[in-house]
Amino acid sequence: MEIVIIGAGVVGLATAWRAAARGAAVTLVDPEPASGASAVAAGMLTPVSELAYGEEPLLHLGLASRDRYGAFVAELEELTGLDTGYRADGILQVAFDGDDLAYLDEVRRFQESLGVPAETLTGRESRRLEPMLAPGVRGGLLAPQDGSIDPRRLTPALLAAGEKLGVRLVRRRAASVIVERDTAAGVRLEDGTEIRADQVLLAAGPWSGDIGGVPEGVVPPVRPVKGQVLRLRSRVPFLTRCTRGLVRGSPIYLVPRADGELVVGATQEELGFDIRVTAGGLWELLRDARELLPGITELEFAEVSAGLRPGSPDNAPVMGASALPGLVLGTGHFRNGILLTPVSADILASVLLDGEVPEVGRPFTPQRFEVRA
Repeated sequence: MEIVIIGAGVVGLATAWRAAARGAAVTLVDPEPASGASAVAAGMLTPVSELAYGEEPLLHLGLASRDRYGAFVAELEELTGLDTGYRADGILQVAFDGDDLAYLDEVRRFQESLGVPAETLTGRESRRLEPMLAPGVRGGLLAPQDGSIDPRRLTPALLAAGEKLGVRLVRRRAASVIVERDTAAGVRLEDGTEIRADQVLLAAGPWSGDIGGVPEGVVPPVRPVKGQVLRLRSRVPFLTRCTRGLVRGSPIYLVPRADGELVVGATQEELGFDIRVTAGGLWELLRDARELLPGITELEFAEVSAGLRPGSPDNAPVMGASALPGLVLGTGHFRNGILLTPVSADILASVLLDGEVPEVGRPFTPQRFEVRA
């Protein structure tokens, strides 16, 4: 089977690898592979800490993906010889004041009602785990099975894995989907070149709706949600594990890397295709991070960047066959693209090659957005 994938973000790259491993001839189309949200993301693998009311199916999808990560990374690193920065040492979630602690307790009760245990910690116990936390931190939760990965290491490994299995990378922009006899038949590039295929996977993140040739209503609206991320550097370990915090109701996270980098994020801004780094966004991150970890202002500044998350109408992924035969959608992963990479690749490879959506992916097909008379 010949497959063309529009978009070489982390989901497109992983799906290309999985489909090629099953014998498909895969072409990836992207002028700047691995340069979008995948390059900015912090890489937390935290389905439990990200849990919100009404998102139970998304929780189960996240748990399924997190539980696949160890084997996924082991296979990827063995194939390519590249390190991905994968860590499975838990995530600490802490509360700055009493109101934050009350909210965290609600989160704990909700998690437990869904059969997801969390270890409750006092402020002192939280500081025992992370001594750099402020003395006033009131308490926390430990999700011991969560972890992190470095997206800036993961995407080169996925590119290398695809290359080893014959995935063709075309560094051009896809202008439109070729539609013949009401079926997707390939992709037309901006220079007019045509790439024919049996199946087309649209995985272009927030730009998924900009690809021409697709009939109106086939692709659910996917909007860009801006996130600004700060990167600091320390010569000695500052944090030992990923730490999420609530500071007077504002969420913040800090993700340490083995090389001394500390990723601090992230804002969430509905500003369209705006990727400007702003003084206000930087100030918010530093303000809340300093409340939790006063010593953070002594760290070396390394980088500040902004990316665009793809948000669907219900902020959950859109994965499965579209109403246009031959066109499969793999977009809308919002905050969870890195976390959901292994399970998304398995789901999309199954849709492309078998025409079937695995059970774990059935709540996330495009059909949930269809308007019924």
